[in-house]
Amino acid sequence: MLALFLIVADLNWPKMKEGRVYLSLLITPLQWMVDLPARAADNLSDVVVDRATLVRDNERLRTESLDLERKVQLMAGLERENEQLRDLLNARQRIEADVTMAELIGINPDPFLHEIILSRGSEDGVFEGQPVLDAGGVMGQVLSTAHYTSRVMLITDARTAIPVEVVRNNFRTIAIGRGVSGELEIAHVPDTADIREGDLLLTSGLGGRFPPGYPVAVVTEVIRDPGRPFSLVKARPSARLDRSRHLLLVDYRESRLPVSEPEGDNE
Repeated sequence: MLALFLIVADLNWPKMKEGRVYLSLLITPLQWMVDLPARAADNLSDVVVDRATLVRDNERLRTESLDLERKVQLMAGLERENEQLRDLLNARQRIEADVTMAELIGINPDPFLHEIILSRGSEDGVFEGQPVLDAGGVMGQVLSTAHYTSRVMLITDARTAIPVEVVRNNFRTIAIGRGVSGELEIAHVPDTADIREGDLLLTSGLGGRFPPGYPVAVVTEVIRDPGRPFSLVKARPSARLDRSRHLLLVDYRESRLPVSEPEGDNE
């Protein structure tokens, strides 16, 4: 009955609007108290959601950080690779022969055989005995070929011998592999020969297998024994045998060299 009376009075008595205002003022604290649990629950939910979001964002940022570190490492590797490729380009300009770039894809695990596997084969024009170079110097020569790969014997292999000459005085000799990584031996050097530590050895071109003038090794030790006719000379290869990945296959066969016509045949 009271509620019905208030409804009728509110519709027909203008003074009820003022009473409604005061009534609302009195009821406001009650409304706040009623709404307090709901607001507290919402705030607690926001805190929980924010913490979960922070944890999720933290995990995402940590993953992105690790991924960026991986990319930085990859970029460092790409920079080194680009440097090697630039060095190879400069090396290509020094060689008067056709070259093919190849990538190292395997290493022979036998410690007594210094061999590597390249990503080029007979289908790419690779042939047995073809010299292999990197940006630093002579790496070795092709030992055998398959259709799409080839096996290369490094200059440190005990089966390898390369004709070389000393840059300083053009003294010619032969560099022989000793089966020891990073070391060559210079064979049959007379005790009176003018050769010393630090001398750079280049390919002499004798035999027609390797292009002349390309670095082979640097003399690291010269041991002279008065009781022996020959000196013991050791050298360090100029090529980065254990680090180079991109190599050059050089086609330096004599059939590719220009042949000059005899002057008497000109008419």
